[in-house]
Amino acid sequence: MADLLAKLGLDKLERAVLYGIILAAVLAVLTGSIHASHIWGAFFLRWLHVLAGVMWIGLLWYFNFVQIPSMPKIPDEQKPAVSKVIAPTALFWFRWAALATVVTGVLLALANGYLVDALLLKSGATRLIGIGMWLGLIMAFNVWFIIWPNQQKALGLVEASADEKKAAARIAMLTSRFNTMFSIPMLYFMVGAQNLGG
Repeated sequence: MADLLAKLGLDKLERAVLYGIILAAVLAVLTGSIHASHIWGAFFLRWLHVLAGVMWIGLLWYFNFVQIPSMPKIPDEQKPAVSKVIAPTALFWFRWAALATVVTGVLLALANGYLVDALLLKSGATRLIGIGMWLGLIMAFNVWFIIWPNQQKALGLVEASADEKKAAARIAMLTSRFNTMFSIPMLYFMVGAQNLGG
């Protein structure tokens, strides 16, 4: 089985993603679930929004449930593998997934005509989605303007003294924990808007 998967090129991430997109398109065509309409366009935006959100929140939870708690257990001589290779790559996908989630969410709200009502927290489902949107916007702000600048210092990607690195690492970690806390009600209200109706 492993040989077959390697022959398909699944040892390369790009190939696995490409095959996933092709498989989704083929299955969508075969099931008749793809068509040119406003409803399908809104669905497609929602699908992209969910894909980006899974990447973003998945990485947020990876940092908080796996990487941060594991760092004290890693021998000092092995820590550079995390701080110089794994963390910068994970942070790249983390911050761009956050932006993609926000952009696709705003486009989806615009396409469905509820952006202003949601942001103003009007009644019903728009209030629920609006609460989720505000929580997500705060989290995205934290990613780009607090976590990422401080991680750059903590990881030595920008010039900083040892004390500045230590302080920056703590700020980034605490803000990441704040985002983890916010992610729980954010997901509740995002899903609630679709299923509870308000």
